Amino acid sequence: MDTLETRELRYFMAVAEELHFGRAAERLGMAQPPLSRAIQQLERRLGVSLLARNRRGVSLTAAGEMLLHEGRAALAATTAAARRTRRAGGADSPDGHGNRLVLAVKAGASHELLRKLLHAYASEADAAEIEVLPSGQCEQEEMLRDGRADVALMHKPFNSLAGFDSEELMTEGQVAVLPAGHPLAAHRTLSMADVSDVPDLPLARWSRNGTYPPGPGPEIHDQTQLAQLIALGRTMAIFPDSAHAWLWAEHTAVPLTDAPPVVTHIAWPAHSRSLALAGLIRTATRL
Repeated sequence: MDTLETRELRYFMAVAEELHFGRAAERLGMAQPPLSRAIQQLERRLGVSLLARNRRGVSLTAAGEMLLHEGRAALAATTAAARRTRRAGGADSPDGHGNRLVLAVKAGASHELLRKLLHAYASEADAAEIEVLPSGQCEQEEMLRDGRADVALMHKPFNSLAGFDSEELMTEGQVAVLPAGHPLAAHRTLSMADVSDVPDLPLARWSRNGTYPPGPGPEIHDQTQLAQLIALGRTMAIFPDSAHAWLWAEHTAVPLTDAPPVVTHIAWPAHSRSLALAGLIRTATRL
């Protein structure tokens, strides 16, 4: 049989990730014997061994590794479908009505473009309610894939557009956002080498997929924290030129001469059939 039930996938994923039937059963809130039987039934239906069992525990076979990878994508897709369906039906909106879109944006980026887009779209006759969901570095991809967002402003080369439909909206340079009193802030331009290793002003570190890259800079959780740490002289950050819109008086933005240009796209799931989303895309491309 070539079909899988969501329940079966969840059972298998728990065992595959825990590599222990007891811990997996506890995680699922069930007894171990029915979990073991469910996995054995799944293996018989598929005609392959998913787990290698011995006295020390279990490990994944090649087939198990494949199902773990494919299962994660399948469960993410079902979760995304449920979230978008609830939103379309108004189940999670304050007034109980649908016609609402969630737009994921990188905090602090494309501020002026976003302002113009929201203003222009709001004037459309059938405009949906737009919830703007700020995110950390590169989190827009994950939000689109798991259904927390319907559409996103993405920035190449930092975001991957693989698996999404998209339209290019603007291209801009990059700037180093520095404390206004730092010596580097007096320069008219800087290079990437100038800002890559400054002992008293390490680059801020944003989380990606729940982990922070190595380095001496502070771990950044949100835009307000970053702005304050820059103003206090504790860190600096690299942003698209449009970051000028949110700078404080204690900040200075210096152009980076050799940083790659940032191309802003509006992106959405390739399979989307939302009329509200189509209207937002039309408005964005007109801008």
